[in-house]
Amino acid sequence: MKSALVTGANKSIGFEVVKQLAQKGIYVYLGSRNLQNGMAAVDKLRAEGLNNVEAIQLDITDDESVKNARSEIGSKTKVLDILINNAGIYGGYPQTALDATIDQFKATYDANLYGVVRVTQAFIDLLKKSPEPRIVNVSSSQGSITLHSDPAYKYYDYKGVVYLSSKSAMNMFTVVLAYELKNTAFKINAVCPGYTKTDFNGHRGPGSIEDAGKRIVKYALIGNDGATGKFFSEENNPETSEIPW
Repeated sequence: MKSALVTGANKSIGFEVVKQLAQKGIYVYLGSRNLQNGMAAVDKLRAEGLNNVEAIQLDITDDESVKNARSEIGSKTKVLDILINNAGIYGGYPQTALDATIDQFKATYDANLYGVVRVTQAFIDLLKKSPEPRIVNVSSSQGSITLHSDPAYKYYDYKGVVYLSSKSAMNMFTVVLAYELKNTAFKINAVCPGYTKTDFNGHRGPGSIEDAGKRIVKYALIGNDGATGKFFSEENNPETSEIPW
């Protein structure tokens, strides 16, 4: 049975990703900053007959928490097939270039960039033991510098310097990581789930949780002939899904 770790997975898109992976027969470690919330999420899935899920305390902004999660999962399995770096924050307000505070940048980057780096580096040894390792870094088309430079982009006026720049930085980490592992079986991509109705955006997004989950799971299960080091957003490019950095 393949195994997966999903961060920030006790609710919203992360929870849906866990559910869809579990439905496909994958054993899923549900990462949650608050263990009680994670266990409650697991109980919901088990009530639906999905017993191949397990809650793991994981605060991606805490070195010790990440280390402990690696130790706990490592005591249960010697191989991790899928890592989905889903956890992240928006960063609060203001988000203008002239008014956003340094503390906002620090907190947001700690989750959206450093958290991805922490978790990826901590679990890379288990992933390297998989015959088909996959990493999906959950991004946003809002992190595309090319799109945000184009007045024709439908979200051109939705500028938020803290969140957008944190995702742009995470995208670059994705590119470099994929490059460094290009001659291996790894497939590593950044995926935008789309503007989805979640707590993250005050339920303003038009997209469904189910569709967002499917978009992420698709690249978590991408075949050996699939792409790596790419940026995908079905919402912004329905034909091929790939969008510019």
